[in-house]
Amino acid sequence: MAAQENIHKTPYFNGPTSFLVMVKTRILIVTGSSGGHIFPALSLINSLNDKSISIDTLLVLPRKRSGKDIVLCGSRIEYLSASSIKIKLNFKNLCAVFNFLKSIFESLFILAEFKPQVVVGFGSLTSVPVVFLAWLFRIKTMLHEQNVLPGRANKFLAPFADRIAVSFFKTKDYLKPYQEKIVLTGNPLRQELKLCSKIDSLRFFGMDKNKLTILVMGGSQCSSSVNRAFLTCISKLKSRERLQVVHLTGELDYSMLKDEYERLGIEVRIFSFLKEMEFAYSASDIVISRAGATTIAELIYFSLPAILIPYPFAYRHQSFNAWFLESYGAAVMIGEGQLPGGRLGEALADLLNTPAKIESMRSAYGNIPRTQADNLLREATISLA
Repeated sequence: MAAQENIHKTPYFNGPTSFLVMVKTRILIVTGSSGGHIFPALSLINSLNDKSISIDTLLVLPRKRSGKDIVLCGSRIEYLSASSIKIKLNFKNLCAVFNFLKSIFESLFILAEFKPQVVVGFGSLTSVPVVFLAWLFRIKTMLHEQNVLPGRANKFLAPFADRIAVSFFKTKDYLKPYQEKIVLTGNPLRQELKLCSKIDSLRFFGMDKNKLTILVMGGSQCSSSVNRAFLTCISKLKSRERLQVVHLTGELDYSMLKDEYERLGIEVRIFSFLKEMEFAYSASDIVISRAGATTIAELIYFSLPAILIPYPFAYRHQSFNAWFLESYGAAVMIGEGQLPGGRLGEALADLLNTPAKIESMRSAYGNIPRTQADNLLREATISLA
C-alpha cells in the first residue's frame, strides 16, 4: 500500500479496488476583534473555501466577539479569553493578564484538537499564544500585517513566523531582520465591495448627478470628533448648495446630526451603519475619514481623493497609513488636534475651490502598486501546507 500523501498530490491506495482518499488541509486563522483584523481574515477564508482544493478552516477570535454578527464563510469558530493589556496596575489589567494566561491553555487545546498544518495570524494579542505555540509544535506559521507600520503583536511574532505577508511595500522597512520571509500580498477586501457605476450609485441614494458628493465616515468606531468637526465646517461653507453628503454617523451621533442637517438644509443621506458601502464609495468624489488599514485599502481600490484624520490612539498605525497616501498626493492628512482650529474646513474649501486638485489626487492612485490580494494571500497560505 502506497504511503498516503498530501492532497495536492492526489493521495490514493493501491489494492484490489483503488479509491481516492480525500485528506483535508487544515488551516487555522486567528485574528483580533476590530474590523481591520476580521475583514481580511474572512476574505482569506472565503478565498480558501472557494476553490476545489479540500481545505478545512478554523477561525479563532477573542471571546468579546462572541454573539456578534460574523459571516463565517463556512468556517468553524473558537474563542480565546485574551483581552488587551495596558501598562497600568489596576484590577482591569490584572483580569486582562489572567485572561491572557488562560488563553494560552485554550490555545493548546484548540491546536491539539484541530491539528492544523498552517496557522495564520492577523495581528492583535489574540494571535500571540496561538502563533507562538504553533511555532513550538513545528506547525507552519504566517502573519498578515494590514497596516504600513507593523503592530506590536506581529513585531513580537515575526521571529517565529515562516512567512510574513504585508499589505504595503513600505512595511518591509520596519521588518528589516526578516526580509527573506516577507511577501507583498496586499490587504484583501470584502467580496461584496465592487466598483459600481457612479450613476447607479447616485440613483441608489436618490442623489443629484450634478452635485459634488462627499462621503464622511469615522471608521469602525464612527468618531464623534470627526462627525462634529465636519458638521462645523460644512455649516460655514458658502457654497454648500453645490454639495451633497453621505454620512455614516454611528449610533451615538445619529439623532443629533440628523437634526442639525435638517436645520442647515443640507442635502444629506445619513446612516448609523451602511451595509452597501460599494454604492457609497462609487458615488463619492471626496472622502473624509479615519485612516484604518481597511479604509486605506478601500480608498486605493476605488481611487478616492481623501482628507484623512488618523485616530490618535492606535499605536501610530493610522498616522503612517495616512502618510502613505499623502506621500503619493492621493490624500491630505489632518491631525486630531487640528480639528478645533478649523483645519478640516480649510482643507475641504481648498479642494472645492480647485477641482483640478481633486482630479490630480484621483490620478495619483495610478502610481500606487496594486495586487490581487485575495489570490496572493491564499496562495501564500496554501504553499506553506
